[in-house]
Amino acid sequence: MAAKLIATSPFVGIAVFVSLIALVAFYYKPFSQQRLFTVEELALYNGTDQSLPILLGILGSVFDVTKGKSHYGEGGGYNHFSGRDASRAFVSGNFTGDGLTDSLRDLSSTQVKSVVEWRDFYFRSYTFVGKLVGRYYDSEGNPTKYLKGVAAKAARGAQLLEKQKNEEAKQPSCNSRWSQDEGGEVWCDEGVPRLVQRPLEIALTGKMSKRCACFKEDQLDQSGLEVYEGCDFLAKTCRV
Repeated sequence: MAAKLIATSPFVGIAVFVSLIALVAFYYKPFSQQRLFTVEELALYNGTDQSLPILLGILGSVFDVTKGKSHYGEGGGYNHFSGRDASRAFVSGNFTGDGLTDSLRDLSSTQVKSVVEWRDFYFRSYTFVGKLVGRYYDSEGNPTKYLKGVAAKAARGAQLLEKQKNEEAKQPSCNSRWSQDEGGEVWCDEGVPRLVQRPLEIALTGKMSKRCACFKEDQLDQSGLEVYEGCDFLAKTCRV
């Protein structure tokens, strides 16, 4: 019956033919050899065709994530990553439209570092099957200037994180906790909580951001210290 249906439906026949071509193309080279994918080829492996493996790209590296089919297959929570390189979405959280792109433009160095760490996770956890020709690899499979730029920016992010760690170690951070019933609070074992701005250069987001730090009473005359709204000036615990 299935054979008759395929024979009488040119659309089904074409779909089966495309699937067979994709399947043969994928398995023609063993995993030990690098395969180069075009954007159109990678899109075939998005989990909608049950006869094909599921692939995703990140920073131009392509991985077989079929063993995570429940997540990356059709209807899975991570299916938006399948069949494409959506490097930016790994840190932006934008899984629709323009967010599903391989461009890291305007991301901070620490965000770029996070994308590189995601790629390293896939190298550790899944099978590397090839490279995506485009932004990060040329038609010969060689790294482009964009991939080299990512590596340099990620290294800068690592330096800034280390600098931030050292800077913040000089002024201890507050303790904190949060619950759905009671909300959040911050407190200090020694000193009192204050909001303090991180320097622009080492802010995790690439913009000014604040953290809670503990200051002794003789330090409270420093500029830039902010008392939590609704919290007494010398309170050791503040609701947030």
